[in-house]
Amino acid sequence: MKVRELYAFLNEKIPPSLSCEWDNDGLMCCPDADAEVCNVLIALDITDRVIDLAVTGGYDVIVAHHPLIFSPLKAVEPSDHIARRVIRLIRAGITAMSFHTRLDTVEGGVNDTLARALGLCDVQPFGDGCGRIGRLPDAMSAADFATLVKKATGADQVQVSDSGHPVLRVAVLGGSGSSDVADAADAGADTYLSGELKHNVLTDAPECGINLVAAGHFHTEDLVCKTLCKWISDAFPSLQVDVTVSNTVQIF
Repeated sequence: MKVRELYAFLNEKIPPSLSCEWDNDGLMCCPDADAEVCNVLIALDITDRVIDLAVTGGYDVIVAHHPLIFSPLKAVEPSDHIARRVIRLIRAGITAMSFHTRLDTVEGGVNDTLARALGLCDVQPFGDGCGRIGRLPDAMSAADFATLVKKATGADQVQVSDSGHPVLRVAVLGGSGSSDVADAADAGADTYLSGELKHNVLTDAPECGINLVAAGHFHTEDLVCKTLCKWISDAFPSLQVDVTVSNTVQIF
């Protein structure tokens, strides 16, 4: 198959119409849209290490969640680390494509994957349709829910602001979710899980009557890489599709 055919499939599966207006996702770098695709590498981020692996491993395409190019490049020259990555990919003939906020929102994407990992039932969109809200099979304490989150996401640690309510109806929004706490509460959530939550938001949670849990931007989104792998592998069984971990942050 060709690069353009893979991108057309993903565009249909993850429609551009779901992207936020401020976002920049889609085809990030494409040396040749008619190039043959045999090997696909999936990662949350297109880092230098991911590009190293793509080059040495003979991958034709990198499919990522976070955009390789978010802000416009003023020049394509190697003193800028993003431009340097683009240059490397073009020289190697590797296409890079990113599916950011549309992958958050699409059915089965980032937040459905996160909800499924937690075992939530009766999952529905909330707020602007990006987040998800559902119910645990049984109520539990905030501390026990934090343990569940760590196991489900692989997070090294989580931040918990316990309002004193049992955890049963849970809203989730992978990545950065401080601005959606009110929407989660309005949707009936007693608990809200995101990747990053501002200090003042966490501090005010008990007064707002909602439990808040922050498990890390990477860990609340990286689960979707396996979802992307399954979508592509099921549609194109002849392709070699692999997932790699792009996280560069360590906790000591």
